[in-house]
Amino acid sequence: MRCRMKHHAFCVLWFSLSMSLPVQAQPDSGGERASLFANYGAFRDSLEAVVASGEAAALDAFWQVLKDANQIPFAHGDSVAFLYRRAANQVAWNGDFNGWGGVQEVASEGTRLGGSDMWILEHTFPADARIDYKIVRNGSDWILDPDNPLEQWSGFGPNSELRMPGYLYPQETLRRPDVPHGAFTGALRFSSARLGYDVHYRVYTPAGYDTLAGLPTVYVTDGQEYADDRLGSMIVVLDNIIADGLIPPVLAVFVDPREPGNAGNNRRQSQYADDPEPFAAFLAEELVPSIDSTYRTDPSPEHRAILGTSLGGIFSAYLGAAHPDVFRCIGIHSPAFSYDTGRNQDRVYQMYAEAEKLPLTIFMSTGTLYDTQSGAHRMKVLFEQKGYPLHYLEVNEGHSWGNWRALIDDPLRLFFEI
Repeated sequence: MRCRMKHHAFCVLWFSLSMSLPVQAQPDSGGERASLFANYGAFRDSLEAVVASGEAAALDAFWQVLKDANQIPFAHGDSVAFLYRRAANQVAWNGDFNGWGGVQEVASEGTRLGGSDMWILEHTFPADARIDYKIVRNGSDWILDPDNPLEQWSGFGPNSELRMPGYLYPQETLRRPDVPHGAFTGALRFSSARLGYDVHYRVYTPAGYDTLAGLPTVYVTDGQEYADDRLGSMIVVLDNIIADGLIPPVLAVFVDPREPGNAGNNRRQSQYADDPEPFAAFLAEELVPSIDSTYRTDPSPEHRAILGTSLGGIFSAYLGAAHPDVFRCIGIHSPAFSYDTGRNQDRVYQMYAEAEKLPLTIFMSTGTLYDTQSGAHRMKVLFEQKGYPLHYLEVNEGHSWGNWRALIDDPLRLFFEI
């Protein structure tokens, strides 16, 4: 678990995730920066001196020192220099920090340094920020940073990753040889009368499952991504925090919104936001009874959680208001309430405003770098006015799996901590 802090808006590029991602290694937990300069100004002075010399060998040597120190991009304190060194007519950087190019008032265009082939874009960010980005070369060629080995996967594939000097890598997402692993089923198919189509889901059972009973249960929307080691890494998190005694053994149900046999048809928008009641009824009236009759669960609603992100975050909030008799632990990552406001006239806000206080415990988080801070803060105020038990976090990141994967243990510990 990381203790972190907070601020603003949100990136819509993630809304329609539909890719089927093959199993691949987890993100690199290394990449520690070596200290090269006393301050950012000293770095800038040295860079300008090397460029002004006009000596290619000196620039080559300076660049290699930065690479060897894991200092591309270069970061010190709250200052960062995005750097690129290749032939180009134009170089820009787009990412979480500028809404992937959608926030025009935040600079993205780089500057060529003298007559060299080096380009630079300077910004300041919170010292503990973590940012997904890509380089845009010559206006249209979106590429990974060739001199930065750190990557974070999204639903669309890999992005380059900037970790500011104060960022703490989430250790609970790393596989450990000393930790017993739970079991994870293959895709299971449920034919839903409420939805009128089949749904795939997978079930995680904790280590030693055959000797256990009365397990709390967490249902996870966009389950194929929460479970992916490169994205949510939730299987690893569950194994680790159960082994560490931070929560009791938990059963997890990962529900996949994609059409079975046709992963390109991702139904998440209709299921989670456009018309969420059929999917909510499927979970509450069909899938939950099936899981409880098949597995060693605690069937009480106080020990049953929902967890989702973005549109899935809207759905988590909706489900809590619509079916509190079934789900009473509500986990919300980066909720896209602005989508709900635009399409459904503040439906979820109104559900909570008009209802008496419900028997819910709520976790909600948002990033501060063009994520969902405005809408999440509005809902936070509403939850607090109603007196809900609420754990709320803001982190200096964007609308990214790098953000959410580090905050999976927080709601689980809130709901189920021993």
